[in-house]
Amino acid sequence: MDTPHDPYGALRYRDYRRVLLGSVLATIATQVQTAALEWELNERTGNPRYLGWIGLSQFLPVLFLTLPAGQAADYFSRKGLVSAAQWLVAVAATGLVLLSLYKAPVEWMYGCVVLTGIGRAFYMPARWALIAQVVPLPLMANAVAWNSSGLQIALAAGPALGGTLVGLVTPAGAYALTAGCAVVCALLVATVKLAPQERPPVDRSFGSLLAGARFVWRTKPILATITLDLFAVLFGGATALIAVFATDRLDVGPFGFGWLKAAPALGALVMALTLAHRPPLKRPGVALLWAVTGFGIAWIVFGLSRDFTLSLVMLALTGALDNISVVVRGTLVQVLTPDAMRGRVSAVNSLFIGSSNELGAYESGETAYWFTPVGSVVGGGCATILVVIAVMLLWPEILRIGPLHQAKSVEEPAEP
Repeated sequence: MDTPHDPYGALRYRDYRRVLLGSVLATIATQVQTAALEWELNERTGNPRYLGWIGLSQFLPVLFLTLPAGQAADYFSRKGLVSAAQWLVAVAATGLVLLSLYKAPVEWMYGCVVLTGIGRAFYMPARWALIAQVVPLPLMANAVAWNSSGLQIALAAGPALGGTLVGLVTPAGAYALTAGCAVVCALLVATVKLAPQERPPVDRSFGSLLAGARFVWRTKPILATITLDLFAVLFGGATALIAVFATDRLDVGPFGFGWLKAAPALGALVMALTLAHRPPLKRPGVALLWAVTGFGIAWIVFGLSRDFTLSLVMLALTGALDNISVVVRGTLVQVLTPDAMRGRVSAVNSLFIGSSNELGAYESGETAYWFTPVGSVVGGGCATILVVIAVMLLWPEILRIGPLHQAKSVEEPAEP
């Protein structure tokens, strides 16, 4: 007989609550900064390519540093890496404050964005691997759901705060808030007490660096869900263009823009809370495929809409459907991975997430420049639906993924 589902199981652990709060603050920090930067660059340049370059500037550090950061998360203190990464984010935000106040050339701002990307490259794998040290594995699905809830609160509050500060104060005020949130996160995580960390034997070889990628490649449920998330958001996610749609098609100011930016997170928050309060999905793979299909359709409708309310609803729907992917993928990564490899596997997961979000922002900016913003968003939504079909054909085992709370850690498969 199954144990009754406790929707607040993970939240009963004090150190998990601290990690969760730190994560919320860290996400608010980056979201406030991104929203303010997108608005400022759009106002100062009027060129959507500059918005896409924000994503590229964040993506390149993630691309080159995430795998070494994952290896560091397996060999060194994970909470130390998280704290150090947030201090770097605070330094970058302080630089943006000065550049904004003195109206420095916009190109200089990308240097600060690169520093933020470096901080995120080390933060993400260490932070994800940290969860298993503060929550028992049987509660991992619940922890991931609450983590997603906190993340969505931050994703909703961050853009709204960013838009509000831009409207009431200046973009520099938003960057200052980013720095403050990052500092508090660093201090908060430093107080967490962790379960002993299982460390692998010291191995500085290139093979050890790629061990996480090898594990993901051979663990098909993880590979299929990560690949689906990567290409769906790469083609279908167009959040970097919201500032363009807000001004050119919906005719709203910075406050309306802030709510449009927050809408995906509000929808995701509703879905995350729903998933946290219900038993784990019985057929998560099937639910995931339907969710990503709906994600693409919602972006198509948003791209064609000229009504603010309809656009807001569609953006909220994209967030709600994407959250199903977040919970399914995040839980599988945590429960199927041995602790000694969690840093490196989380690094691969983070690299895919960073690729889909930041590289997707760059892709949206470029396609909007060449094919108009509407063409970029509608075409991306259609491509997302094609990705669902391709993943289902390549990895039919995604349809057979069982209940998440019954998944167990597996050892790295032997060489064929």
